[in-house]
Amino acid sequence: MKVLLLNGSPHKDGCTMVALREMIRIFEAEGVETEVIQVGGTDIRGCSACSYCNSHGKCVFGQDAVNETAEKFKEADGMVIASPVYYGSPNGTLLAFLDRLFLSTAFSKHMKVGASVVSCRRGGNTASFDVLNKYFTISGMPLASSTYWNQIHGCVKEEALKDAEGLQTMRNLARNMVFMMRAIADAKEKYGLPEEEHTYYTNFADGK
Repeated sequence: MKVLLLNGSPHKDGCTMVALREMIRIFEAEGVETEVIQVGGTDIRGCSACSYCNSHGKCVFGQDAVNETAEKFKEADGMVIASPVYYGSPNGTLLAFLDRLFLSTAFSKHMKVGASVVSCRRGGNTASFDVLNKYFTISGMPLASSTYWNQIHGCVKEEALKDAEGLQTMRNLARNMVFMMRAIADAKEKYGLPEEEHTYYTNFADGK
């Protein structure tokens, strides 16, 4: 099994990565392959709603990591999205990346396991957590939870390393993800995945 971990922080070795490394330790101990994709600090433009992906199966802006990540996402069993809190919200670069990644990928994400992680000095954590979770819940991806909201606190890396409860939350989150991925794989083989309907779209185009 494989999990992709998206680091939305521009600091490759900062507080957000402290949380991800704690999860990676558990994944590796459980025999789950991991790959960290550094999103924060890269040059990612936002979606232009051009609909190119609808007919070509990939984003029109091919010069950055979105299309490359899409291929890895297709093969992954789970994804962790991690971000620092900026003004009560996730990093804007990460959001631009996620908008394009999730919109441009036509493959089914149904029953891939998702988890959001946020790091903050003090506030804005649960608001950011909610924003990131929406990418999963619109895609049929079950959310992995932990023994607290998936957050770690600290203004700098050294402080985040002192957040014993935050680190514990990450370990429990990783264990729960592993369990869910295995359980879903077993159920898929035994029962098949749940049916998905994609017939109706509430647009009210007829004006009624």
